[in-house]
Amino acid sequence: MPKIKTNRGAAKRFKKTGSGKIKRSHGFTSHILTSKTRKRKRNLRQGALVAAVDAKNIAKLIPYL
Repeated sequence: MPKIKTNRGAAKRFKKTGSGKIKRSHGFTSHILTSKTRKRKRNLRQGALVAAVDAKNIAKLIPYL
């Protein structure tokens, strides 16, 4: 069985947790930050888990992470 290539774009965006769930970061954090409130920007710094419906497809992109 040949090895599967990891999708490098996905590898930079997602990490696996210890329990095997897939972690992601929030968008909307790179520019035009003056119009966003402090609270909103602070909450966007936190990581989040990928939705269950997307997790299976993302797991295929990052098989060895």
